[in-house]
Amino acid sequence: MTTSRQNGSLYTNIQGAIATLEFGHPASNSFPSELLARFTKELHVISKNDAISVIVLKSEGERAFCAGASFDELVAITNLEEGKKFFAGFANVINAMRTCGKLIVGRVQGKTVGGGVGLAAACDYVLATEHASIKLSELTIGIGPFVIEPAVSRKIGLAATAELTLDATNWKNAYWAKEKGLYAKVFETIKELDEEVDLFAHKLASYNPQAIAEMKKVLWQNTSNWDELLLERAKISGELVLSDFTKKALAKFSKK
Repeated sequence: MTTSRQNGSLYTNIQGAIATLEFGHPASNSFPSELLARFTKELHVISKNDAISVIVLKSEGERAFCAGASFDELVAITNLEEGKKFFAGFANVINAMRTCGKLIVGRVQGKTVGGGVGLAAACDYVLATEHASIKLSELTIGIGPFVIEPAVSRKIGLAATAELTLDATNWKNAYWAKEKGLYAKVFETIKELDEEVDLFAHKLASYNPQAIAEMKKVLWQNTSNWDELLLERAKISGELVLSDFTKKALAKFSKK
């Protein structure tokens, strides 16, 4: 079932030590600012829940995993403050995923673009289907994946991030993403994916929660500057989105 709500949906289902966090939006599971804010808040709540040690992050439906930020909101930006605030949405989510004391398992069932690639990169372990191609198309509209770059580069390295970013019109398939380290395993079907996600989450949930929390810190070492860094990056994007190049590019996309 996919949501028809304009601001999208977010559901948390807790079973034992596993919290499943599912987001959805009628526009290919993209994120309006309100949904990003709710998502950030929910991660902070779950982080404080001592009964939970694992989060499974998934999106609605069987098609796109996440189309990134809301296009309608992007087009509506008129000043630097609005631009900074808009791009800070993904910065806040990535930082909440980074500082959350629980291991986050991503379930990526389909294509993911822009901020969605950042979400996958900010998970601690990602399982995907072979339909889970990725693309960073930001340069085509005159901006860049500045906010998510630290998360993506941390996972796949700078060379692969450059390849993904600069080849902005082409999709990289799920096996490329696995080879580079974004995905741990790739499955042929959603059924196989769901079976493995369930099995893996339960395995993690059976481990010592203290060990899990300490391991999380180790995995994210040397990222304590991201609170400032990602907001600085949001400012860069906020400035670029006001450029003539981007305004013209967005106008062309809006007419399509």
